[in-house]
Amino acid sequence: MAGGDATLHNLQAPVKAEELLKQERREHDCTSCRLVGGTAFIGLAGYTYWEGTRQLERNRALIVKSKSWLGMRGRKIGLVGTSIGLGYMGLYRLFA
Repeated sequence: MAGGDATLHNLQAPVKAEELLKQERREHDCTSCRLVGGTAFIGLAGYTYWEGTRQLERNRALIVKSKSWLGMRGRKIGLVGTSIGLGYMGLYRLFA
């Protein structure tokens, strides 16, 4: 064991969680990983919105005819909410 920092006292000393998380993030969260992950989430948000609205418009007659309690408005709100959530996850991944 090189150096003096691997003593029994140092190994048994508790480590602050915040300090450990900062160290782990520096070691495992590279810029390219954040860029790929963030753009993937943002792309998924766009794809979800695009395809979801396309499917809703395609099936509008069936949805209205079924007289479901959710209706078109509820489905559209769910779709937009999901897309916004994925977009925010992408932005968080990029900048946080």
